[in-house]
Amino acid sequence: MKITKTEIGKESIPKDKRTKAYKEWVKNHAEASTGLGDKIEKVTKATGIKKAVDAVFDALGKDCGCDERKKKLNQMFPSRKPECFTEDEFGLMKMAIDTRKNKFSTEEVKTYAAIYERIFRTKVECTQCSFRNTVWNALVRIYNEYK
Repeated sequence: MKITKTEIGKESIPKDKRTKAYKEWVKNHAEASTGLGDKIEKVTKATGIKKAVDAVFDALGKDCGCDERKKKLNQMFPSRKPECFTEDEFGLMKMAIDTRKNKFSTEEVKTYAAIYERIFRTKVECTQCSFRNTVWNALVRIYNEYK
């Protein structure tokens, strides 16, 4: 396996992009997108557009505004990656799932709805009738990813 002299931290970047080692390195070191701005930046880097824009604006001695635009787009269109459960929330979910709970009081619905809102960073209006489909199934799906 060929390794470049470039080092990030203490790990070397594999030179040959066709290798399994390189793909594994990218998977472990790729930054997660926080929104649309990050995704657009990745595309423009991959296509060479960013390099061309940077060269032109460097020659003009001006700022292209990419960082501000990226930040604004990330705020306007964030990724929908859910947050993690807290230990208390995880314990509550574990207890409900282990006991195969299928009936929820109004207070429990409010509690689980609050967990859902925090994890998915969104407001939810649910009733006893819609609770299972809108909130509970999504929380169970996230819980099962912990296993």
